[in-house]
Amino acid sequence: MPITVKDLLAAARATVPAVSPAAAADMVKNADAVVVDVRDGTEVAASGKVKGALAISRGLLEFRADPALPTYEPALRKDRPVILYCGSGGRAALAGKTLLDMGFTDVRNVGGFKDLVAAGWPVDPG
Repeated sequence: MPITVKDLLAAARATVPAVSPAAAADMVKNADAVVVDVRDGTEVAASGKVKGALAISRGLLEFRADPALPTYEPALRKDRPVILYCGSGGRAALAGKTLLDMGFTDVRNVGGFKDLVAAGWPVDPG
């Protein structure tokens, strides 16, 4: 039986721990966590991104997370916590599961961009 998007999201959410904006801020400050915005470029251009976040769309994440590729983003290290967000948390969960499948050990889903802004995270222009 084929799986649905609902199935994929349920599996990802069961695998990738959620983290509150406050706990995520603590991880950035005290655990050298990297924050990744997995929304697409048009979304980031329209609203900006949280200050200091890497803007890596979900569609390119694997190519930026693999050190064997020329497109590798050095800030994405398997020994460094990764905090993901998107528009509402679904793509962040799916991206988190992908990173865990790739061998990352500490990946968290902080939810949506609007949640971070509401919690007081500063925004850089897109």
